[in-house]
Amino acid sequence: MTRPPSPSLLADFAALLGPKGFTTDPEVLAPWLTDWRGKYHGAAAAMLSPATTEEVAAAVRLCGEAGAAIVPQGGNSGMVGGATPDATGTQLLLSTRRLDRIRAIDAAARLAVVEAGVVLENFHNAVLAHGLRFPLTLGGKGSATIGGLVSTNAGGTQVLRHGTMRALVAGIEAVLPDGSIFDGLAPLKKDNRGYDLRHLLCGAEGTLGIVTAACLRLVPVAAARATAWIGLESPDQALVLLRRLDAALGDALEGFEIIPHSCLDAVLRHIPQTRAPLAAPCPWYALIELAGDDAEALDAALLAELAPALGERLVRDVAIAKNERESEDFWRLRDSISEAERAEGPALQHDISVPVDLMPTFIADNPARLSAAFPGARALSFGHLGDGNVHHHVQPPAGCDGRAWIAEHGEAASRLVYRHVVELGGSISAEHGIGQAKRAILAELDSPARLAALRGVKAGLDPLAILNPGKLV
Repeated sequence: MTRPPSPSLLADFAALLGPKGFTTDPEVLAPWLTDWRGKYHGAAAAMLSPATTEEVAAAVRLCGEAGAAIVPQGGNSGMVGGATPDATGTQLLLSTRRLDRIRAIDAAARLAVVEAGVVLENFHNAVLAHGLRFPLTLGGKGSATIGGLVSTNAGGTQVLRHGTMRALVAGIEAVLPDGSIFDGLAPLKKDNRGYDLRHLLCGAEGTLGIVTAACLRLVPVAAARATAWIGLESPDQALVLLRRLDAALGDALEGFEIIPHSCLDAVLRHIPQTRAPLAAPCPWYALIELAGDDAEALDAALLAELAPALGERLVRDVAIAKNERESEDFWRLRDSISEAERAEGPALQHDISVPVDLMPTFIADNPARLSAAFPGARALSFGHLGDGNVHHHVQPPAGCDGRAWIAEHGEAASRLVYRHVVELGGSISAEHGIGQAKRAILAELDSPARLAALRGVKAGLDPLAILNPGKLV
């Protein structure tokens, strides 16, 4: 059981971190006490903002000695309340945003050592100057930080080719719950010293250690890309198209997103300066992107696959971006879906994955299950068909008080969604983590063996349970 920080402990933090690294000012704290979705609201005794790994370690040691709880936080752009303190006001918020240095970029080795507080978009721009790119991107790239992305094993729109954050992390530096520093930044290709602590820390949501830096894999800048917006009848057709393109194009296929017309319609209504890529609406769309060195070869390969698909009526219509601006416009439609959905009103969001071949089945069957149990409830799915991960939103019946409906039926509706996912051999969290939002449902639906292992790891590394209590396990 953790204890509230004493006045003497707070004074120790103030002396350690100085005025830039320590505050109890309610106005300064306020923006960081609510999650991005506005669902979770907490309080904190103070916010600690260390500027170095050594300061993080010293702060954690003080917390360990006093039994004080720490909630690590990066860009505060998470979706499951994983970086929000509880409402007691006894926890300490530890922000990594001052750990904002790019320590090294090794262009020859295609590696970079980056501190936890570096914003993803800034990192993209920094490596671009070296003719390289970091092949993970997402809608929140302007606020999401490297430490948060590592700690949640973030995904995004390029997982199909490059994998999740875990696949891109070659090394990790972290402060463990006892205040010791784990230096695992060396990008070793072979290391058989037992359990892989790097992989444990990646996706641990700050419950096993505070990531302070990461060694990240880079790839060459793609000299060219080909982007297409494709109209389809159904997710089944999208899956057939995905398999065909994957077989024909291989590693050139970097992204394959599916989007229902309802999502596009919401974006067009709520996001300024957006327009539909196709002349007539279709029930579903696929947004695909190829990357490579030769623009003409990419365009030719794309046309060679899409022309027969049109002739066979596998697809209804196609718009191929003629330039970089049109490619960005297509992706803006995709990246704006969450913002547009928020403008539509309250909804239940589910970040789930099932085996790729079963995704059309889930998308087709789950709305019927929902409407049978909750008349009038609406469901929509969009996202990364290529890696079996969609964002499945459940909207209250039209015309009702959405917040009241969610308060009354939300937990049961989400349980229905998650049970269906588990039936299909899937995961209740594909890329956003568990946080506090899914902790109870994880304990209810996950296998006892898996839960016991997770709890054993947590107890072994953090026996005092001072790191991010109330999250994940």
